[in-house]
Amino acid sequence: MVEELKAKVLLVDDEEDFLKTLAERLESRGLNVTTASSGESALASVEGQEYDLIVLDLAMPGIDGLETLKRIKARQPEAGIIMLSGQGSIRTSIEAMKLGAEDFIEKPVNISELLDKISEAKEKHMLVLESKSIKEIEKIIHSKGW
Repeated sequence: MVEELKAKVLLVDDEEDFLKTLAERLESRGLNVTTASSGESALASVEGQEYDLIVLDLAMPGIDGLETLKRIKARQPEAGIIMLSGQGSIRTSIEAMKLGAEDFIEKPVNISELLDKISEAKEKHMLVLESKSIKEIEKIIHSKGW
């Protein structure tokens, strides 16, 4: 199912080996994957670029996952974000959800679970884009008085 979707995914994690392995596993399933190894580089990646889903590690040096989430949501409120954590707490996952994360996944990542979530995010993103297009068309029609 995900293969047909050609979802665009941004993976953000400071653990280089984990990041590389997960990116390869997703790319082998037909996804278009971009990686970032810090909150700063993730913010640079989302500048002028939209992703179907952003998979964001919670614990990173510098700008941590929650702060990165806040800043991405400020720029792209409709961005789909899943938080990743090796040491997740209920309090942190609740905070991430309040800030706009779609979901929270514990490491080690179950690839099937992640693929399902990517597929759901892609479908949701398409619906958001479709809704925006309809609103823009209606706006044009009303402005022309047709």
